[in-house]
Amino acid sequence: MSLAGEKNILLESGTNELEIVLFSVGNSQFGINVLKVREIIHQVEVTPVPNHHEHVKGIVRLRNEVIPVIDLKKVLHHEGADDARHDKYIIAELNQVKVAFHVEEVSRIHRISWEDIEKPNALSQGLEARSIGIVKMEHAMVFLLDYEKIISDISPDTLFDQHLPAYKPDRENTTVLIAEDSPVLKHLIVDTLAEAGYKQHRSFENGREAYEYLEALLADDAASSLPDLVITDIEMPQMDGHHLTKKIKDHENLRSLPVIIFSSLITADLFHKGEKVGADAQVSKPEINTLVKTIDSCIRAAAGR
Repeated sequence: MSLAGEKNILLESGTNELEIVLFSVGNSQFGINVLKVREIIHQVEVTPVPNHHEHVKGIVRLRNEVIPVIDLKKVLHHEGADDARHDKYIIAELNQVKVAFHVEEVSRIHRISWEDIEKPNALSQGLEARSIGIVKMEHAMVFLLDYEKIISDISPDTLFDQHLPAYKPDRENTTVLIAEDSPVLKHLIVDTLAEAGYKQHRSFENGREAYEYLEALLADDAASSLPDLVITDIEMPQMDGHHLTKKIKDHENLRSLPVIIFSSLITADLFHKGEKVGADAQVSKPEINTLVKTIDSCIRAAAGR
């Protein structure tokens, strides 16, 4: 099953909507952003690899590419159905890494708003604890798994580029606002930027909270306290990064604020969406070193205006 046809019906940039592929594992329903999915195929022969992680079934060759197969049934501690004839592989690309997720039945594509996605409770256990969001649909709850974390648990080096930037003291006077829903990634971004010299920051777990903070500063006549730059992920409950960027660039008193989109969804096909909403720069995870250089460049450009 190719998604080429569906992807021709691209959502308008900045509408705060997304399309998800629905699939099942056990008795639970899950979704994955269409933009992460390259194709969906029937099971093919898997070649085992020595000393592999317990969640990795092995590797498959697909059009001269070698792709690891991650068994979501094992990730979710589900035994799997007796009849696996309908099982599928979802070929996905995250953080510039292609993987095949072994799932059970794939059903359909569904369009939703980020506003309809709830953040799991911090005390949640089980599926909620492994999810970045929950969608309450008419007949079921759909879990959006933290796919980046699933991959990074297997191979931590895929989370961030390990070539960390050098420290520069002149970065200490710059304040950065960060919108990132993953606690693990948010802490990594903050810690890495601090090591490079960017020690002043405010972080929020979604675009809505970040935008409301900016609005509050303007309402309190505290424009001088605005951050010097915004870094935002794309996928976030309540308000995504494209919508946040659009709202900033459409605001008379905020549009000069540089915005960098830092996401695993920065691909050649999708780069234009960030451009359309006015992003000053876009950097693909895990290139944290490139992110720091891009911050330097945006700050210099803003100072020269």
